[in-house]
Parts: sequence; structure tokens; C-alpha cells
Amino acid sequence: MNGHVPVMLGEVLAALAPRDGATYLDATFGGGGYAQAILDAAACTLYAIDRDPAAIARGAALLARHPGRLNLIEGRFGEMLVRLRELGVTRLDGVVFDLGVSSFQLNDAERGFAFRADGPLDMRMGRDGPTAADLVNRLPEAALAALLFELGEERRARAIARTIVAARREAPIMTTGALAALIRRVVPPDASGIDPATRSFQALRMHVNDELGEIERGLAQAAALLAPGGRLVVVAFHSLEDRLVKRFLAAAAGRAPAPSRHDPARLRPNRRTAEWRLLTRHAVRPSEAEVRSNPRARSARLRAIERLPATEGAA
Repeated sequence: MNGHVPVMLGEVLAALAPRDGATYLDATFGGGGYAQAILDAAACTLYAIDRDPAAIARGAALLARHPGRLNLIEGRFGEMLVRLRELGVTRLDGVVFDLGVSSFQLNDAERGFAFRADGPLDMRMGRDGPTAADLVNRLPEAALAALLFELGEERRARAIARTIVAARREAPIMTTGALAALIRRVVPPDASGIDPATRSFQALRMHVNDELGEIERGLAQAAALLAPGGRLVVVAFHSLEDRLVKRFLAAAAGRAPAPSRHDPARLRPNRRTAEWRLLTRHAVRPSEAEVRSNPRARSARLRAIERLPATEGAA
């Protein structure tokens, strides 16, 4: 697990509550930190998915330590229903997600996720589909600006897109260093100390990997797989990710906003039976000690939900 520190590990285990004889899914295997902790916490069976072949390869040592208990699956977590059914798994007692990019991916310059060291402008978590270089060099200016604004929440998105389009007329933009340098010409540093290129790189990565679409599909499929008493635990790092998770869990627990007092729907009796209960009314944040020891944890938000037994939950 060298180079990887699982975020909010204690809080994740407390929310998941692994128990002997149960079956769990680590939907984002990554460095295997959560997987190892779950397997150590209970005599359970664990399936683990990752779309990154390098992550699956790294899992070989953990697989050898837990023969018959750990099952690694290469693929997207948005395909978990199909992938698990192929293995005869139709019910789970818990699912955990650690969203976003892993430390291994960020630290490998050849993967093109970061700009601390120059590398090819790739950003694919898997090995298929268009790269970030394809987007940067082919998207029309307006589409590129919209991508940077919507997924990166970059206020200077139009100026960045304009600069990129002008630069690519001279030569293709093929490396992380070249792209970061262009963005820094447009976006001045601010008091936060965050590199001006950070938001744009984040936006490109999220688009390349369809991360928000994957989250929507993954949450829906995880909920469909969970048995009564099963728990869904999600750690998100980005506001757009966390917003999706918050809305999904709130809707599942029947906590959608109440209708307007002028809406006739308020007069109809609510006969729905609650199937879920929130385990976290508000997002759980990492401790100050964890943030000091692992700055990556700073923006983490944990949310969790539990499927109620069929006999509970009259609304």
C-alpha cells in the first residue's frame, strides 16, 4: 500500500460495520486501504472493483493474503450489477465508495493526472476512450469553456479556453506541463496557495472519465444490490460529487424537499413506507489530526445510509 493513505478509515469502518459471514463491495479498490481494513475487521467476503488495470495488479499481494475471501474485478463501478451477477452475486451487505482520483494515479507522471511533474496529457483511469489531450486539442472553444466552468467551477473558463485554442493553432498541447503553463498565464495565483491550473485539470479529468455519470449509475446499482440491513458508505472530495451523493441519499430516505404550501400534494396522505434511514444527517468531516497528517483528507465528506428491514419504517 506504499504511497496510499486511506482517508477517514476509522469513520468508514464505523459506518460500514463489517460483520462475520457478510458480503461487501469496495467499489473503488485503488490502493486497497479500505479493502484490507474490511477484511481485517470481520471474517467476511469482499468483492473489489477498479477500472484501472494498475490497481488490480497492485491487489495481487492482498489477494494472496486473503485467498477465497477477496475477489478483484477490473471494470467500472457503474457496471457493478452486471459484473457481480456474472460471479453469481445478487445481494450485498455493504458497499463503500472512495470517489475521485487515487494517490497512485496522481503520483505517476505518465498517467497525466497532475502537473507537479511533466507527463503525457492522458488522465484516463482506465485504458479506453479519449484522453485529456484529445479534448484540449479538438473541442470547440465554447464547449471547452463550458466544460471548465461546469466541472471545474473555474471562473476564468472562457479566457482559458481562448488561450488554449490560440496555442493549439501553433502546435498541439500534448503534456501536462504545457497545459499548466498556458493556464497560469491566464489565471493569477491567489491567497489559497492552490495552483491556478488545479480546477481546469480537475474538470478535464472528470470529463475524460465521466465521473459524475459513473457516480449516478454506481449509487443506483449499489442501492439495488443492498440487502435489508445493508449499508452504503460514500466518501467524496469534490462539491459536485458530494452534492450528487447528498441528493441521492436524501431521496432514498424520503427526505426530499416538502411541497409548497400552495401545492395540493400536501393534502394527500403519505402512505409510503420508508426503506432507508440516513446514518449521517450531515456529512462527516475528517479530524484535524488526520488533515494535518494527510492533507488529501482536507476536503473529504462521508455520508452513509442503511436499508431498513422489511418490518420497519412505516412513514
